[in-house]
Amino acid sequence: MHLSALRLDSPIELAVIGVLALLAVIAVPWYWDKWRKRKNLGRTANVVVALGLVIVTLGLTGNMIGGFFPTVGALLGTGEFAAEGIDAEGGDNGVDLSRASDLGVAHARVGKGTVAHVTVTGRRTGLKRDVTVYLPPQYFQHGYRTMRFPVIEWIPNYPSGPEVTTAPVGYHLPEQLDAAIDKHLLPPVVVLIPDPTGTPKIGHDTECVDEVDGTPNDTYLSADLREWGLQRLHLNPDRRAWTIAGWSSGGYCALNLVTRHPQWYGQAVSVSGYERAQIDGETENLFKGRKDIDDANNVQLNLARHPAPLEILAISGEKEKNESTAVDLMRAAAKSPVVFSSWRIPDAGHNMNTFKSQLPEVLTWIGQRIPGPSPAGHPVDVAGGVLPWPLPSAGARGGLTAVEQ
Repeated sequence: MHLSALRLDSPIELAVIGVLALLAVIAVPWYWDKWRKRKNLGRTANVVVALGLVIVTLGLTGNMIGGFFPTVGALLGTGEFAAEGIDAEGGDNGVDLSRASDLGVAHARVGKGTVAHVTVTGRRTGLKRDVTVYLPPQYFQHGYRTMRFPVIEWIPNYPSGPEVTTAPVGYHLPEQLDAAIDKHLLPPVVVLIPDPTGTPKIGHDTECVDEVDGTPNDTYLSADLREWGLQRLHLNPDRRAWTIAGWSSGGYCALNLVTRHPQWYGQAVSVSGYERAQIDGETENLFKGRKDIDDANNVQLNLARHPAPLEILAISGEKEKNESTAVDLMRAAAKSPVVFSSWRIPDAGHNMNTFKSQLPEVLTWIGQRIPGPSPAGHPVDVAGGVLPWPLPSAGARGGLTAVEQ
């Protein structure tokens, strides 16, 4: 059995291990005196087992709440993609996506989009990562065959990957998209959900930045993924047709990428995100002491120093003090022509339940701002006169600089 078949998101599994943990904890005082003549081996084993089961129970509970890892394979970062809710395998760089057309047509008849898994190798960076692609029902309808679709790039939170959007404990993004499109709250839109981290997951939080002399995560998520989408899918290159969104670290990624590349993106939504890369035990040494690179990935500074015609929505919960402070700092720093909106909401703490409660409103907000599918022959001013600003070079392989954009 492959590790990707071993579930970590099963309520039954959690209940069984929780009961075992409780019994093991009760057994510590119950058998304490009975094991005193066995040179404490029984006591030691009981305490170790009880402690281990308690830790596993807490870990599984946190995983259920956050929706981080659906399987053991996802936890260990085995590199083998396994996610429920995937309708088709699109192959390397989407070469097999055409095989999903019959399924897509069948789904379209009942108003359902099609979800495909592909691996995308970046032309600039050479990075190869998993990407989940949502294709709306209209994508397979005859009347839309020559249309170019708007795009949402959805950045999963660390330490999750694309599977968090479709797994049972995730936030069921495809179903939410189907409903919003059916209600005309959102135009037919293609959604790209990339793996922002790669493997391994644990201890490899990249915060979506081009690391100094390291991995060019930003360039992959912006330049590479955009280029691939325009070439392989029927996507509208107009910057106003491209939105980035995410929760928690994915929210920071969305805000950072949109302010660093306003010539490619028009909107961003952050739920429970923050204004600068979080440096902790899970984060790599991203900047290696380079203050210029650190500053160039600080959303608060980008909004003040490089304002562009962007529409940004930042959402934080009333109990999320750090995230709410970050939103206040960014709102104060935003300068025209940036349009910065913020919502402060009742929340369940910094967990996925807060985000899931806001998803319908987030899709509605995006739907009010992006264009619908447009004819392929219609001329497009891609950047709309928005020029890239001078990004300092991080020295990452293939990483973007202002000159190369």
